[in-house]
Amino acid sequence: MKLQKLLFFSCLVVMAFSCKRAQNKTVERKINTEIEYAQGFDIQQYDGYKKLLIKTPYPGATEQFEYALVPKGVEIPKEVMDITIIRTPIEKMVVTSTTHIPMLELLEKESSLVGFPNTQYISSAETRNLIEKGNIKELGKEESINTEILLELQPELVVGFSMSSNNKMFENIGKAGIQVLLNGDWLEETPLGRAEWLKFFAALYDEDEMADSIFENIESTYKQAMAIAKEATTRPTILSGVQFKDVWNLPGGESFVAQFLKDANTNYLWADTKGKGSLSLSFETVFNKGQKAALWIAPGHYNSYAQLQETNEHYTQFEAFQKKKIYSFNNKKGKNGGVIYYELAPVQPHIVLKDIIKIAHPELLPNYTPYFLAQLKE
Repeated sequence: MKLQKLLFFSCLVVMAFSCKRAQNKTVERKINTEIEYAQGFDIQQYDGYKKLLIKTPYPGATEQFEYALVPKGVEIPKEVMDITIIRTPIEKMVVTSTTHIPMLELLEKESSLVGFPNTQYISSAETRNLIEKGNIKELGKEESINTEILLELQPELVVGFSMSSNNKMFENIGKAGIQVLLNGDWLEETPLGRAEWLKFFAALYDEDEMADSIFENIESTYKQAMAIAKEATTRPTILSGVQFKDVWNLPGGESFVAQFLKDANTNYLWADTKGKGSLSLSFETVFNKGQKAALWIAPGHYNSYAQLQETNEHYTQFEAFQKKKIYSFNNKKGKNGGVIYYELAPVQPHIVLKDIIKIAHPELLPNYTPYFLAQLKE
């Protein structure tokens, strides 16, 4: 009898423990990681809120920042009380890079922008219209934002970028009660990785589904262009960059620019080098390797062959110069003279890729007209 009671009691304990574990499971929040290409941030989806992780806030970062994005009007969950809370959707924002502008516009949120440093550099017609109406205020320079005007605007968020962990300006803005988020899209190593930061902004506006749809189209078009490029029977050699003072700067073999050239099925002459940024080489080194390159893409700020020749007569010795095969991203400019490529291209990598394919393999895209890339003027 005692044995039966003991077994019965043991069963109750096991059942109770099992039920407790089952109950605990029901309150656990499922996490979905939604970022595929970008390395610098992540979004984790929980029941009722999201976590935004900034993994690469600045070059060489060894720390990451974590934020809980909680919808306005919803009680803040206990499990995120110890991290920074951002209430969504954001209604008033300040961004600090022109590359952020097209992302806001794709999400149809440019009207939430209340301030920007150096507004004259913005090329977008839609956002320039808001500036001219006085809806977007001038905040001075990005490295020294006018905090007096910023405090008058009272944005819920400032999206900035930084070269290091030591940024006193952003620290002061934070001390004034305005949340700062560091955006590291410019540190991404792949074109699709840079474009995926669209989802970073979408999370702040609760427009995740919209961003997913837009990005899927960008990704699909990019991959279709890659597939077309693979059909090429030749791989033209590519030279890039230009000399500044005594140094020729050109993309490193692990940079997103080199990735564009690889995906376009071209033979970038420095593709096997290390480095995600720029290489700094002597003129002689570049000339020895690139004199016979079939194409010269992105020759710095130069817009014409005459400008190149006037700057350095030795440029005329490159075959790409002699055969008029030099192409620049700088010809298309906004109302105030800003180069549209630098503003728009990060979120339109599929267009950049198709431009390069058209230049390198014109027979593959017979009816396509490049948007960013254009041959240098005479």
